[in-house]
Amino acid sequence: MSELIKHECGIALVRLQKPLEFYLSKYGSSFYGLQKLHLLMQKQHNRGQDGAGIAGIKLDMEPGHKYINRIRSNNDSPIKDIFNQIYSKLAKLQKRHPKRLRDLQWLKSNIDFSGELFLGHLRYGTFGKNEIGNLHPVKRANNWLTRNLVLAGNFNMTNVDELFEKLVEYGQYPIETSDTITILEKIGHFLDEENERLYKQFKKEGFSKKESTQRIGKELDIHNILQNAAVNWDGGYTIAGLIGHGDAFVMRDPSGIRPAFYYSDDEVVVVTSERPAIQTAFNVPIELIKEVDPGHVLIIKKDGNIEEVPFTKPQQKKACSFERIYFSRGTDRDIYHERKKLGSLLAPSILKSIDYDLENTVFSYIPNTASVAFRGLAEELDRFCNTVKKDNILKEGENILPEKLNEILQLHPRIEKIAVKDAKLRTFITQDNKRDDLVGHVYDVTYGIVRNGVDSLVVLDDSIVRGTTLKQSIIRILDRLRPKKIIIASSAPQIRYPDCYGIDMAKLNDFIAFRATIELLYDTNQKSLINEVYKKCKMQEYKPKEEIVNYVKEIYKPFSPEEISRKIAEMLVSREIKAKVEIIYQSIEDLHEAIPNHTGDWYFTGNYPTPGGNKVVNKSYINYIEGRNERAY
Repeated sequence: MSELIKHECGIALVRLQKPLEFYLSKYGSSFYGLQKLHLLMQKQHNRGQDGAGIAGIKLDMEPGHKYINRIRSNNDSPIKDIFNQIYSKLAKLQKRHPKRLRDLQWLKSNIDFSGELFLGHLRYGTFGKNEIGNLHPVKRANNWLTRNLVLAGNFNMTNVDELFEKLVEYGQYPIETSDTITILEKIGHFLDEENERLYKQFKKEGFSKKESTQRIGKELDIHNILQNAAVNWDGGYTIAGLIGHGDAFVMRDPSGIRPAFYYSDDEVVVVTSERPAIQTAFNVPIELIKEVDPGHVLIIKKDGNIEEVPFTKPQQKKACSFERIYFSRGTDRDIYHERKKLGSLLAPSILKSIDYDLENTVFSYIPNTASVAFRGLAEELDRFCNTVKKDNILKEGENILPEKLNEILQLHPRIEKIAVKDAKLRTFITQDNKRDDLVGHVYDVTYGIVRNGVDSLVVLDDSIVRGTTLKQSIIRILDRLRPKKIIIASSAPQIRYPDCYGIDMAKLNDFIAFRATIELLYDTNQKSLINEVYKKCKMQEYKPKEEIVNYVKEIYKPFSPEEISRKIAEMLVSREIKAKVEIIYQSIEDLHEAIPNHTGDWYFTGNYPTPGGNKVVNKSYINYIEGRNERAY
């Protein structure tokens, strides 16, 4: 993705299943769990560079000792900053009192993060400022062990207003309306109720207050708490939580929108947002790593028992396809092959666009994250070349001359590295987005490869969202190479609808596909449709989300994807561009062929997996018509 789109978040949970003495003896470190958490977060750093945070719980601490530790950072390198703060203290201890690093009782009493249960979070902020207070993990503190709650997640709720009103009905007075605090307080409310229920039960049975507190930790029904808390949740989420006495959980939304993977053995339980992180950190085969099922919660009790059970009714799985196209790292086995397939499926449209003239076409990609899809495209072009070679050789017959054979065998796709991003310049520009001349030079181009006025230039991108970088930078610099034709191919389909489940794509007017369609309605004297759809959206503005219909789909109905693509190309080309420019998008059908198990495609099709999605797109269209430059949720 050549444009900066903030997205997703990442989680990492580590629970040590044996006493700390075991890890010290086997692995030579009292901080085995913390070090694994560090590695898991580093291997998912792509999921959040706005901030990071970790929390740790020490099991079975005596009263009067701190048992929950937390540290968060919004530093430019937040993961590094967090662990440098922790490791620097350990380095001082190593220098002054090295023997204490093996004194586990002393460590747990005196050193932060010397426990058995850890939760890490990586943040890409799609809403709110990147202040420390907005970073996860968030904490709900209480003097009772079993009422302390630590929460971190990769989520976005579409109906925070409804959930907030529920909290008010419970008698609470929340001071924030963010979905993070709302979810924290909702779970916290039922955690309190469960504590109260068990306390009354044990008191009735004759147990002392101290005995009751100990028994509550064993009997706490995490499943019941989350089942009650999640009623009416609408959104995409993977939410991880720790409770002060040592229980932990990870819950996944009923449509499986957000990802969650876990691995367990007799030494450790680990949960992450991306599968390869576990493979790398613990050197385990992919077959042993499981996916948390949609609508299920993985519960890790203090005694080490784990179970995965449903907390709500699972829906048809609509896992986010953008995870596969771009967001997750391409080191996952399945994602790697899916991205290659996305690239290979673009080959027919690209070949048609260049009139099958491989001799006079240069192929490349922008940005680096498109490299795997490009490899798939390149392999498909090689297969096409081999077919052409075979046909030409057979056509010549037995008497083919060596010179002719050599000429035929020379056919191959011309693959080059055309553009390289100037990362330092990009970082500098983000401080002032009005520096158009600098924006136009974010990428350096390789000169001397494209023949002036002769060659076509094909460049593959992950996706085209706003089109801003294409217009202000990429097309301009590619045109300096003087190609006959520039073809920008997107491995993702046209983005037409806002996301409301954790990706920073909330406003319809941001999408080049939407703006192009609106212009087409004017061009074809169908602009009345714009107001008709507005009236339909306005009429259902205050309906329950379950009754709202996505009428914005009607805006796109008069036009084929190819017509919209042509209009997008027209809008992205400024007057000074000499080359002919064409935009090619992946089709919805080919997207599903390449990624059959992650069918969440609402940003392309408008088919939202939850009622809240229809509510958001309805509000987003109303905002567009009424000139409100604000989020729809």
